[in-house]
Amino acid sequence: MADECCGPRDSHPAPDADSGMEQDHGPARLWDVRELRLAAVATVLLGAGLVIPGRVGTGVQLTAAVVGAATFVPGALRNVLRRRIGVGTLMTIAAIGAVALGQITEAAMLGVLFSIAEGLEHYAIARTRRGLRALLGLVPPTASVLRDGAEIQVAPDDLVLGDRMVLRPGGRAATDGVIRAGRTSLDLSAITGESVPVEAGPGDRVHAGAINGGGAIEVEVTARASDSSLARIVHIVEEAQDRKGGGQRLADRIARPLVPAIMGLAVIIAAVGAVAGDPLVWVERALVVLVAASPCALAISIPLTVVAAVGAASRHGALVKGGAALEELGRVGVVALDKTGTLTRNAPRVVDVVAVGEATRADVLAAAAALEARSEHPLARAILDAADSVPAAADVTAVPGHGLRGRVDGTALRLGKPGWVPAGELANDVERLERAGATVVLIERADTLLGAIAVRDDLRDETPEVISRLNAMGIRTAMLTGDNIRTATALAAQAGISTVHAELLPEDKANLLAGLRDGRKIAMVGDGVNDAPALATADVGIAMGAMGTDVAIETADVALMGEDLRHLPQVLAHARHARTVMLQNVGLSLAIIGVLIPLAAFGVLGLATVVLVHESAEVLVILNAIRAAKTTALPGVTTTSPATPPILAVSIAGKSDDTGCCDAC
Repeated sequence: MADECCGPRDSHPAPDADSGMEQDHGPARLWDVRELRLAAVATVLLGAGLVIPGRVGTGVQLTAAVVGAATFVPGALRNVLRRRIGVGTLMTIAAIGAVALGQITEAAMLGVLFSIAEGLEHYAIARTRRGLRALLGLVPPTASVLRDGAEIQVAPDDLVLGDRMVLRPGGRAATDGVIRAGRTSLDLSAITGESVPVEAGPGDRVHAGAINGGGAIEVEVTARASDSSLARIVHIVEEAQDRKGGGQRLADRIARPLVPAIMGLAVIIAAVGAVAGDPLVWVERALVVLVAASPCALAISIPLTVVAAVGAASRHGALVKGGAALEELGRVGVVALDKTGTLTRNAPRVVDVVAVGEATRADVLAAAAALEARSEHPLARAILDAADSVPAAADVTAVPGHGLRGRVDGTALRLGKPGWVPAGELANDVERLERAGATVVLIERADTLLGAIAVRDDLRDETPEVISRLNAMGIRTAMLTGDNIRTATALAAQAGISTVHAELLPEDKANLLAGLRDGRKIAMVGDGVNDAPALATADVGIAMGAMGTDVAIETADVALMGEDLRHLPQVLAHARHARTVMLQNVGLSLAIIGVLIPLAAFGVLGLATVVLVHESAEVLVILNAIRAAKTTALPGVTTTSPATPPILAVSIAGKSDDTGCCDAC
């Protein structure tokens, strides 16, 4: 906010010059909050002043008013000098006016209650922001590196590409790398929210912050510490802090002009009332209106909910990019899912090879592997693993959506889907294999069919459960895939999906989304690579298994860092809950303002009552916003402990400026 709605502007620490991240994330205990300490002192003084008779008691009450007002008056005066007004300005005018009119007790109550509300908000924000400290703790202070035949300790920032890190059992990776020696199991729970260790060996990737749970390994550094997967997430978090949802923008549009309008209304009430009756009575009512119409609860209603909800989403291993993504996610009614790597395990394997004529199984696999050695297609790895030999191929080119061309020993080869490569005498075999849920590719040598290879990527074990849960939530599902219609239909039937669109190019998936919406918000779930156009086109793009995948994290609005698909219904249900809380907070805030203004203007409620109701409403909004952090774990899904939050609890935990609040005022 532009004013002291949320505590003094200098109460939040400056970012660390090197890391770009805050090193102090606010009070760990309620008593550490400055506003709450001053409110406690003011409360004691007010109580004593009410007991002590005469001028001494009045003086003690006045001291209580000064102590309570110390949390917002100095900042409000500084902002007035900068020609900026806000809620703190309204409260300052009301407090000074109450003292001038002799309502010392009411002025003290205003200071106490306003300070309590702001202190609770400050604490709620800080509690969520402390997840960033957990992120910083994932990177060890030193890393063991092999240089010149000796093992030395260096700071993570001193690591260079090509360094060999030695990671012993229990140690954390200081940056991203690839295992070059040793086998182990990696604990990624702090990153992805999944507690099941991942087996890893030579050639496998290691992400910054991963814990080595097995034997000692040597990891070749592939990214500087400042460019690691963790650093990339922090960068995204910083950018996402400025992204607002529609609800927050609505609150801003209402609250921003409301402050000067309230001041104008108060002046009119005082002026008109002075002509019609007792000037002092109407000045007092004008001051009460200033407090009654203060939009602080409205201003914090959305940002604080977003802070709590996005931080809590991290316990699902989900990176949600700000309020806009959270709100859209809460409105999703249709989910389109890619097949490979999303609904399936992304571990394809060759299940059958059919050769033609004198060709053998080895001949078919070798010819296919020669072309696939230059391919990045998910099926390539399965064929290469099954082949006994991989001949050198030349002039290999990809035909998008169809297959590959190339030459081996001067002989032309073509590998691709049935239809692009004629199935010929293998047509019945192709149909049989596809109906069994396999993807079939045909290999042709010198324009003569050599054989067919069936590759199957089995459904994830949790896929049917996930689809069932989405259906129970009233969310319609659809499968989008580039695979053939028979294979897609077979897998969709196993998953429980009735709407299937197959044989699609990446751009076809994006074009289909408009027709699938049916007037509702649609989310696209994919791997973020081949699905990038669809992720960008959908109302909400959700990248699956996104840890370490640049394009997935950059393109998607929501990134599920792990591989457990059950996190999808979790984060959708959580977003719906958060959106409900947002709407409740906005409605309550507007209702309080709408009721209090006329009652204050006509003298039905005095300053003390209005202060109590107004600040109680603000506390209620804060407490309700914190409810957005409540999550319910689905059966069989492991979430990280709130006491040791995953890195994603950095949560875009920011608000829109450095006060830790919002800019609505």
